[in-house]
Amino acid sequence: MQLEELRTEEKVKFANKSPDVREGKDFSFHRQEEQIILFWDTIQAFKTQLERTAHLPEYVFYDGPPFATGLPYCGHILADTIKDVVTRYQSMKGHHVTRRFGRDFHGIPMEYEIDKKLGIKSRDDILAMGIDRYNEECRSIVTMYVKEWEEVITRTGRWIDFMNDYKTTDPSSWR
Repeated sequence: MQLEELRTEEKVKFANKSPDVREGKDFSFHRQEEQIILFWDTIQAFKTQLERTAHLPEYVFYDGPPFATGLPYCGHILADTIKDVVTRYQSMKGHHVTRRFGRDFHGIPMEYEIDKKLGIKSRDDILAMGIDRYNEECRSIVTMYVKEWEEVITRTGRWIDFMNDYKTTDPSSWR
């Protein structure tokens, strides 16, 4: 079966599953959200959009990464929505827009989490523990919320590449 035929078939299946939304009818936004995400996955909507624009001029978009030390909250979702609008707009204007998710694994927020976890109160506590061990503790928590971030961002409908993300701990991302 051709890709376009598959997509048409999937569209029909999706349309047939679309709920009858009117007063007095049960409707679940959560269920509808799951169906839309499943539909986008089934037809590989994001991948297809990138393939169809591959020959177009590149629009470079650097996704400013959130800190890795907590769960997403409404401020993150607002910023992500704006980023998604910009990249979709540029795609509609005739550009190829790769969208790599970024992860900020450096800095004070990371150290704050480790200090809190280990009861560290001063520089002397860190030195007593050893810089190498302290750094290893910091590295151990950087991926703690990766799954939750990906789930929330996917649920907001943002199309972004998590598989080719960049990390501030990777020297190749420093250029």
